[in-house]
Amino acid sequence: MKKEIKVAIVEDDENLRFLVSHRLQAEGYTIIEAADGLSAEAIIEKENPDIVLLDWMLPKKQGSEVCQSLRERGFNNLIIMMTAKAQDIDKIDAYSFGVSDYVTKPFNMDVLVALIENKVKYFVLNEKTELHRFGDIEHHPNTHSLLKSNKKIELTILENRILLYFLKNVNKVINRDELMMVVWGYNSDVNTRTLDMHIVRLRKKIEENSDRPEYLQTVRGIGYKFVVE
Repeated sequence: MKKEIKVAIVEDDENLRFLVSHRLQAEGYTIIEAADGLSAEAIIEKENPDIVLLDWMLPKKQGSEVCQSLRERGFNNLIIMMTAKAQDIDKIDAYSFGVSDYVTKPFNMDVLVALIENKVKYFVLNEKTELHRFGDIEHHPNTHSLLKSNKKIELTILENRILLYFLKNVNKVINRDELMMVVWGYNSDVNTRTLDMHIVRLRKKIEENSDRPEYLQTVRGIGYKFVVE
Protein backbone atom coordinates (compact mmCIF):
# COMPACT_ATOMS: atom_id res chain seq x y z
CA MET A 1 0.00 0.00 0.00
CA LYS A 2 1.44 3.34 -1.07
CA LYS A 3 1.25 5.90 1.71
CA GLU A 4 2.76 8.78 -0.26
CA ILE A 5 4.81 9.60 2.82
CA LYS A 6 8.48 10.36 2.25
CA VAL A 7 11.01 9.36 4.91
CA ALA A 8 14.69 10.38 4.91
CA ILE A 9 17.02 7.87 6.60
CA VAL A 10 20.27 9.51 7.67
CA GLU A 11 22.57 6.81 9.04
CA ASP A 12 26.25 6.07 8.41
CA ASP A 13 25.99 2.37 9.37
CA GLU A 14 25.30 0.85 5.96
CA ASN A 15 23.73 -2.36 7.31
CA LEU A 16 21.34 -0.55 9.62
CA ARG A 17 20.42 1.94 6.90
CA PHE A 18 19.66 -0.93 4.52
CA LEU A 19 17.52 -2.75 7.12
CA VAL A 20 15.48 0.34 8.04
CA SER A 21 15.10 1.36 4.40
CA HIS A 22 14.06 -2.14 3.33
CA ARG A 23 11.47 -2.44 6.11
CA LEU A 24 9.94 1.02 5.60
CA GLN A 25 9.71 0.47 1.82
CA ALA A 26 7.89 -2.80 2.55
CA GLU A 27 5.48 -0.76 4.70
CA GLY A 28 4.77 1.50 1.71
CA TYR A 29 6.94 4.53 2.48
CA THR A 30 9.00 6.39 -0.10
CA ILE A 31 12.62 6.44 1.08
CA ILE A 32 15.57 8.75 0.52
CA GLU A 33 18.95 8.07 2.14
CA ALA A 34 22.11 9.83 3.26
CA ALA A 35 25.22 8.55 5.04
CA ASP A 36 26.68 11.79 6.41
CA GLY A 37 25.49 15.12 7.77
CA LEU A 38 26.39 17.35 4.84
CA SER A 39 24.75 15.23 2.13
CA ALA A 40 21.74 14.81 4.45
CA GLU A 41 21.18 18.57 4.59
CA ALA A 42 21.37 18.85 0.81
CA ILE A 43 18.96 15.98 0.08
CA ILE A 44 16.46 17.02 2.77
CA GLU A 45 16.37 20.57 1.47
CA LYS A 46 15.84 19.31 -2.08
CA GLU A 47 13.31 16.52 -1.35
CA ASN A 48 11.45 17.99 1.68
CA PRO A 49 10.59 14.62 3.33
CA ASP A 50 7.65 14.32 5.75
CA ILE A 51 9.81 12.55 8.35
CA VAL A 52 13.57 12.52 8.92
CA LEU A 53 15.19 9.63 10.84
CA LEU A 54 18.45 11.21 11.87
CA ASP A 55 21.40 9.47 13.52
CA TRP A 56 23.01 11.36 16.41
CA MET A 57 26.62 10.43 15.51
CA LEU A 58 27.39 11.20 11.86
CA PRO A 59 30.52 11.89 9.81
CA LYS A 60 31.16 15.43 8.47
CA LYS A 61 28.38 17.01 10.56
CA GLN A 62 26.68 15.72 13.72
CA GLY A 63 22.96 14.96 13.81
CA SER A 64 22.30 17.74 16.31
CA GLU A 65 23.96 20.30 14.02
CA VAL A 66 22.09 18.99 10.98
CA CYS A 67 18.81 19.30 12.87
CA GLN A 68 19.55 22.82 14.08
CA SER A 69 20.64 23.91 10.61
CA LEU A 70 17.45 22.51 9.01
CA ARG A 71 15.24 24.25 11.59
CA GLU A 72 17.05 27.55 11.03
CA ARG A 73 16.34 27.21 7.30
CA GLY A 74 12.63 26.74 8.00
CA PHE A 75 12.25 22.95 7.80
CA ASN A 76 9.27 22.25 10.09
CA ASN A 77 8.53 18.57 9.39
CA LEU A 78 9.19 15.76 11.85
CA ILE A 79 12.78 14.98 12.82
CA ILE A 80 13.26 11.79 14.88
CA MET A 81 16.74 11.39 16.36
CA MET A 82 18.23 7.88 16.50
CA THR A 83 20.51 7.69 19.50
CA ALA A 84 22.61 5.02 21.27
CA LYS A 85 21.15 3.79 24.56
CA ALA A 86 24.27 4.84 26.46
CA GLN A 87 23.58 8.48 25.69
CA ASP A 88 21.51 10.26 28.28
CA ILE A 89 18.17 11.33 26.83
CA ASP A 90 18.11 14.42 29.04
CA LYS A 91 21.40 15.41 27.38
CA ILE A 92 19.51 15.50 24.09
CA ASP A 93 16.84 17.58 25.81
CA ALA A 94 19.48 20.02 27.00
CA TYR A 95 20.18 21.05 23.42
CA SER A 96 17.31 23.03 21.98
CA PHE A 97 18.08 22.09 18.41
CA GLY A 98 14.56 21.19 17.38
CA VAL A 99 14.24 17.39 17.45
CA SER A 100 10.58 16.29 17.36
CA ASP A 101 11.22 12.95 19.08
CA TYR A 102 13.83 10.24 19.50
CA VAL A 103 14.27 6.47 19.34
CA THR A 104 17.05 4.65 21.22
CA LYS A 105 19.38 2.11 19.60
CA PRO A 106 19.36 -0.79 19.33
CA PHE A 107 15.69 -0.58 18.42
CA ASN A 108 13.25 -3.28 17.48
CA MET A 109 12.12 -2.70 13.87
CA ASP A 110 8.45 -3.23 14.82
CA VAL A 111 8.77 -0.53 17.51
CA LEU A 112 10.29 1.88 14.96
CA VAL A 113 7.49 1.17 12.47
CA ALA A 114 4.87 1.68 15.20
CA LEU A 115 6.46 5.01 16.19
CA ILE A 116 6.45 6.21 12.58
CA GLU A 117 2.86 4.98 12.01
CA ASN A 118 1.80 6.93 15.09
CA LYS A 119 3.55 10.09 13.88
CA VAL A 120 2.01 9.74 10.43
CA LYS A 121 -1.46 9.32 11.92
CA TYR A 122 -1.27 12.25 14.32
CA PHE A 123 1.00 14.70 12.56
CA VAL A 124 1.56 14.09 8.89
CA LEU A 125 -1.88 13.10 7.59
CA ASN A 126 -4.36 14.78 9.94
CA GLU A 127 -2.63 17.87 11.13
CA LYS A 128 0.27 18.94 8.99
CA THR A 129 0.82 22.02 11.09
CA GLU A 130 -0.76 20.75 14.26
CA LEU A 131 -1.07 23.21 17.08
CA HIS A 132 -3.18 23.29 20.22
CA ARG A 133 -4.45 26.40 21.96
CA PHE A 134 -5.35 26.84 25.61
CA GLY A 135 -5.71 30.26 27.25
CA ASP A 136 -3.18 32.58 25.60
CA ILE A 137 -0.84 29.68 24.80
CA GLU A 138 -0.20 27.86 21.52
CA HIS A 139 1.55 24.47 21.57
CA HIS A 140 3.55 23.51 18.46
CA PRO A 141 4.47 19.82 19.04
CA ASN A 142 6.59 19.31 15.89
CA THR A 143 9.12 21.86 17.11
CA HIS A 144 8.32 21.23 20.80
CA SER A 145 7.71 24.85 21.62
CA LEU A 146 5.05 27.10 23.12
CA LEU A 147 3.97 30.56 22.07
CA LYS A 148 2.81 32.38 25.20
CA SER A 149 1.70 36.00 24.78
CA ASN A 150 3.77 36.00 21.55
CA LYS A 151 6.89 34.82 23.39
CA LYS A 152 8.49 31.51 22.34
CA ILE A 153 9.18 28.96 25.09
CA GLU A 154 11.17 25.79 24.36
CA LEU A 155 9.97 22.46 25.74
CA THR A 156 12.18 19.44 26.28
CA ILE A 157 11.23 16.31 24.32
CA LEU A 158 9.76 14.71 27.44
CA GLU A 159 7.79 17.83 28.42
CA ASN A 160 6.49 17.91 24.86
CA ARG A 161 5.31 14.28 25.05
CA ILE A 162 3.60 14.90 28.40
CA LEU A 163 1.82 18.07 27.26
CA LEU A 164 0.75 16.54 23.94
CA TYR A 165 -0.82 13.58 25.74
CA PHE A 166 -2.71 15.88 28.10
CA LEU A 167 -3.94 18.03 25.20
CA LYS A 168 -5.28 14.94 23.44
CA ASN A 169 -7.06 13.99 26.69
CA VAL A 170 -8.29 17.28 28.15
CA ASN A 171 -10.48 17.18 31.27
CA LYS A 172 -9.74 13.46 31.78
CA VAL A 173 -8.03 12.05 34.85
CA ILE A 174 -4.76 10.40 33.74
CA ASN A 175 -3.07 8.09 36.22
CA ARG A 176 0.69 8.19 36.70
CA ASP A 177 1.33 4.71 35.29
CA GLU A 178 -0.50 5.52 32.05
CA LEU A 179 1.44 8.76 31.68
CA MET A 180 4.78 7.07 32.33
CA MET A 181 3.96 4.39 29.75
CA VAL A 182 3.21 7.03 27.13
CA VAL A 183 6.23 9.20 27.91
CA TRP A 184 8.98 6.65 28.61
CA GLY A 185 7.62 3.45 27.06
CA TYR A 186 6.69 0.05 28.36
CA ASN A 187 10.16 -1.08 29.42
CA SER A 188 10.94 1.97 31.50
CA ASP A 189 12.36 1.79 34.99
CA VAL A 190 11.57 5.46 35.67
CA ASN A 191 10.04 6.18 39.05
CA THR A 192 7.08 8.45 39.71
CA ARG A 193 9.31 11.09 41.32
CA THR A 194 10.99 11.66 37.95
CA LEU A 195 7.58 12.12 36.32
CA ASP A 196 6.52 14.57 39.04
CA MET A 197 9.71 16.54 38.49
CA HIS A 198 8.93 16.92 34.77
CA ILE A 199 5.37 18.00 35.66
CA VAL A 200 6.76 20.70 38.00
CA ARG A 201 9.02 22.02 35.21
CA LEU A 202 6.17 21.98 32.70
CA ARG A 203 3.92 23.90 35.08
CA LYS A 204 6.54 26.64 35.39
CA LYS A 205 6.32 27.10 31.61
CA ILE A 206 2.54 27.07 31.19
CA GLU A 207 1.00 28.30 34.44
CA GLU A 208 0.67 31.88 35.69
CA ASN A 209 1.23 30.53 39.21
CA SER A 210 2.81 27.06 39.20
CA ASP A 211 1.96 26.56 42.91
CA ARG A 212 -1.74 26.96 42.12
CA PRO A 213 -2.04 25.44 38.63
CA GLU A 214 -5.03 26.37 36.49
CA TYR A 215 -4.41 23.79 33.74
CA LEU A 216 -2.22 20.93 34.96
CA GLN A 217 -3.96 19.90 38.15
CA THR A 218 -3.00 17.11 40.56
CA VAL A 219 -5.62 14.47 41.31
CA ARG A 220 -4.50 13.25 44.72
CA GLY A 221 -3.59 9.57 44.92
CA ILE A 222 -4.24 8.99 41.19
CA GLY A 223 -2.37 11.31 38.85
CA TYR A 224 -3.17 14.43 36.90
CA LYS A 225 -5.87 16.18 34.91
CA PHE A 226 -5.44 18.87 32.25
CA VAL A 227 -8.34 21.26 32.74
CA VAL A 228 -9.51 23.45 29.88
CA GLU A 229 -12.83 25.24 30.27
